[in-house]
Amino acid sequence: MAAVWQQVLAVDARYNAYRTPTFPQFRTQYIRRRSQLLRENAKCGYEPGLRRQYLRLRSQLLGLRYGPLSEQSSFRASSVRSSRTTLDRMEDFEEDPRTQGARGHRRSVSRGSYQLQAQMNRAVYDESAGRPPGSLVPTSVAEASRAMAGDTTLSENYAFAGMHHIFDQHVDSAVPRLQFANDDKHLLACCSLDGTLSIMTLSPSPASVKVILKGHGGPVTDFAWSLSNDVIVSTSLDGTLRIWNTEDGRCIREVRDPEASELLCCTFQPMNNNLTVVGNSKHHLQVVNISTGKKVKGGSSKLTGRVLSMSFDAPGKILWAGDDRGSIFSFLFDMATGKLTKAKRLVVSEGSSICSISARSWISREARDPSLLVNACINKLLLYRVVDNEGTLQLKRSFPIQHGSQPLHSIFCPLMSFRQGACVVTGSEDACVYFFDVERNTKAIVNKLQGHGGPVLDVSFNCDESLLASADATGMVIIWRREQK
Repeated sequence: MAAVWQQVLAVDARYNAYRTPTFPQFRTQYIRRRSQLLRENAKCGYEPGLRRQYLRLRSQLLGLRYGPLSEQSSFRASSVRSSRTTLDRMEDFEEDPRTQGARGHRRSVSRGSYQLQAQMNRAVYDESAGRPPGSLVPTSVAEASRAMAGDTTLSENYAFAGMHHIFDQHVDSAVPRLQFANDDKHLLACCSLDGTLSIMTLSPSPASVKVILKGHGGPVTDFAWSLSNDVIVSTSLDGTLRIWNTEDGRCIREVRDPEASELLCCTFQPMNNNLTVVGNSKHHLQVVNISTGKKVKGGSSKLTGRVLSMSFDAPGKILWAGDDRGSIFSFLFDMATGKLTKAKRLVVSEGSSICSISARSWISREARDPSLLVNACINKLLLYRVVDNEGTLQLKRSFPIQHGSQPLHSIFCPLMSFRQGACVVTGSEDACVYFFDVERNTKAIVNKLQGHGGPVLDVSFNCDESLLASADATGMVIIWRREQK
């Protein structure tokens, strides 16, 4: 679709929440039909001047009919970061060929075990601080979360309804993964089975595609942002891991799988972004130093099936990996050498694909155990408790969704440390996005978003939860805006 027609669709999507507020299905059908008609018109070759004039008139008419829409002020979380980017550290390795192994930028990590962490999370701070039992743990992170989301209930805070924008540059090819940049409100990336990745910016308005990353010779299966957002790593069925400069879209390095197998997933080591873990179709995990493009000695292991998903805990000491045989393995990660040591195995469901794993240190003040969120193709979203420092898992509860075969993904909501209840979000094969309250015993669904034309494969929040992105098997990416109270 031409750029002007994308802007027209974005304007329609932003006002769509005001149309027939009591008939959400009509709004969904309307925006789908508008997208189809605008794509057809974009092929007709109208004069650019006429298109821009139509956009102005359309915006004015909608503004007169429904009133002007105010843009939210820009916000960027003030997280503590290293002043040196991933690219800077990669250049250090290139300048000094003697640098080997897993050396690189690291942050300090907690030494407490998972049992101790869970006990501290539940702790008796309430008594010493004169607070009633079960009150909020008063950390700076919790106070920042409270300030960002405001004093709203869980249902109010996740009342997403209006479509802010629709991207369709990958239409007709599935978008298996998408993710907002770290601590960023408006920068989003996605990968596609058409062999490319897109980096999109949602501000200033209108939202636009910043750069297309081209170079893979096959479908792109997964990608990850570096901590400083200056680098993206991606995996593909062409058997390569590529490292990209996110500013200009340049491919910095290509690393071929030594087994010439399809690469299916990847993730950065959270405390050392020089290291990336890659999973392939021949059942192997491998730690790769992206600064040298070489495998880390001792940083490999084998699963029982094709490696489909991975997630580190926050300190980067435990890695969980899931395969297409229904197993989740935990590995101990040596921070000094990059070595992987296999620890535990859990069979979720024999023969089912573990297509998504997401780890969180603790969910809410009621659920202070480290947790794992899992999609496993068994028509359920699974929530596990991490019970020890070897990554042993214990099922806490499950939520019904339609999931039998598609590679669906789910996420924890980023702001969880301050309010009653806690929320997780997942895609579904019924073309909907579901929000679940993990602490609610009955009627756990908090919200349900409809608008996609195919199975919803992935979801992602921006840093302050004002926007949610979702991608589907037809190649459409929808940006949802939280209702303003």
